[in-house]
Amino acid sequence: MSERYDNLTLLGQHVGVPASPEAALLERVANPNPGVAYLVRFTCPEFTSLCPMTGQPDFAHIVIDYVPDGWIVESKSLKLYLASFRNHGAFHEACSVTIARRLVDLLAPSWLRLGAYWYPRGGMPIDVFWQTGAAPPGVWIPDQGVPPYRGRG
Repeated sequence: MSERYDNLTLLGQHVGVPASPEAALLERVANPNPGVAYLVRFTCPEFTSLCPMTGQPDFAHIVIDYVPDGWIVESKSLKLYLASFRNHGAFHEACSVTIARRLVDLLAPSWLRLGAYWYPRGGMPIDVFWQTGAAPPGVWIPDQGVPPYRGRG
């Protein structure tokens, strides 16, 4: 691996899913396009966590959009971080905002938006949206492309 990636510990290694989000290691690398305003999108259509009250699984389609500044997230570490929620009990709102804030703390992006489209619990879907502020001018920010939940109606 190149010297500029020597700080990465997960990429290229066989590692298991972290036991919890707190134990998960998120890694970053220098933005390969410094000074260029562009959007990065990660889509996790099979996000899973646990209801903190019943222990039953909850499922969501999560879309993370961000405009990098000095750093980008290393994607394998992000996948493992998101997978670490599978045995984590928290309400939808807590999971969603925790993910967004952890990424902001790690990356200090120019802008970040998270859309968490939770599948129905008790017959009612819960969608959670969070962003750091207004999108930077001049950056194409497409719609997240997740249709509202319709059920059988």
